[in-house]
Amino acid sequence: MFDWLAARLGTPVTGAERFGTGQSNPTWRLETGQGAMVLRAKPPGKLLPKAHAIEREFRVLAALMETGVPAPVPILLEEGDNPLGRPFYVMEYLDGRIFWDPALPDLEERGAIYEEMGRMLADLHGLDPFGIGLGDYGRAEGYFARQAEIWSRQYAASVETPAKGMTRLGAWLRAQDPPEAEPALVHGDWRLDNLIFHPTQPHIIGILDWELSTLGHPLADVAYQIMQWNLPHDSPLKGLGGVGRAALGLPSDEAHLEVYARRRGIEVPDLRPWLALAAFRLAAILAGVGARAEAGNASNPEAGRAYGAMVPEVVSLGLRWVDGSRG
Repeated sequence: MFDWLAARLGTPVTGAERFGTGQSNPTWRLETGQGAMVLRAKPPGKLLPKAHAIEREFRVLAALMETGVPAPVPILLEEGDNPLGRPFYVMEYLDGRIFWDPALPDLEERGAIYEEMGRMLADLHGLDPFGIGLGDYGRAEGYFARQAEIWSRQYAASVETPAKGMTRLGAWLRAQDPPEAEPALVHGDWRLDNLIFHPTQPHIIGILDWELSTLGHPLADVAYQIMQWNLPHDSPLKGLGGVGRAALGLPSDEAHLEVYARRRGIEVPDLRPWLALAAFRLAAILAGVGARAEAGNASNPEAGRAYGAMVPEVVSLGLRWVDGSRG
C-alpha cells in the first residue's frame, strides 16, 4: 500500500497511524517525504445509500480553497480499484488544537473560542455556492421537508422496529413548514470537535468532516450546534447540559444565536422546528452508528454501541421542543 500510494502522491510514504476518534469514515495520519498528510476512507462493509460520501467531502475542500473559509487542502482522490479496497482521499494535515470537551475546562479563552465559532459559521453561510462551483451541490428549496424525509428513511434502514418517540417526532416535523432562505453551503455536522484551532490563538485554521455537507438552509447548522449543547455533559455526546455556562464564560444559546445573526445581518430567527429536526437527524445518525457497531464494521465498535444507546436521550430532547418546553 505504501509504495502504491507513494507513486500517486509523488513522495515516499513511510508510515500510517489511525486516528482513534470518529465514528464515520476511518482516518489515518500519513508520514511522507513532504511531511504529514491525512488519509480518509469509506468504512468497510455494507453501507447505507449515499452515506460516507467522501467524494463530496473532497469536492467541498477543493471549492473552499481561496474563499477565506479555512479547510485542509485536498491532495488526492481515489475512487477506483486500490489496495485499500474502497474509495479514499488524501488531504493536508493541519497542526493545531481540537477541543473534545465543549466546556473547555482547561482554557481561559472560552468566550473567544465560541465567538470565533459563531463568526466562522456565519462566514461559511455567507459564501455564494454558485460562485465557488457548488451551485449543483444540492437542492436548497424544500430543504426542511426533504431532510425530515431523508432521515426518516435512513433511520428506518438502520432499525428493525422504529421507536415510538421517533415516529412521533417524524410526524410532527412533516407537518411543519418554516420559511425558506437563500441557498447556503451547510456543513451538516457543525460542532466544536470538527474545528481545528490555531495552536495558541482562538482562531479556526481548518474545518473538518464535510461528509454531510450540502446546499440547504443555514439554520440547520445553527440549530444542530445548539441542540447538541442541550445534551448531558456527562454523556458520550458531551453536550453542555448541567454545565454552569455563565460561571465558565460560555455563551447561552440565545447569546450565541445573537452573535451569529448579527454577523450575518439577519433577525434572530425562530429555531424551534430546526432544533427538533436536528435532534431527529442526530438520533437517526446514532442509530446507524449503533447498527454498524453491532454488525462489526464501525470505526470504534465500543464507542459505536455507546453512541447508539444515546438515541432515546436525543429523541426525548427533540420531543421537548415539539411540546414547547424548550424555547
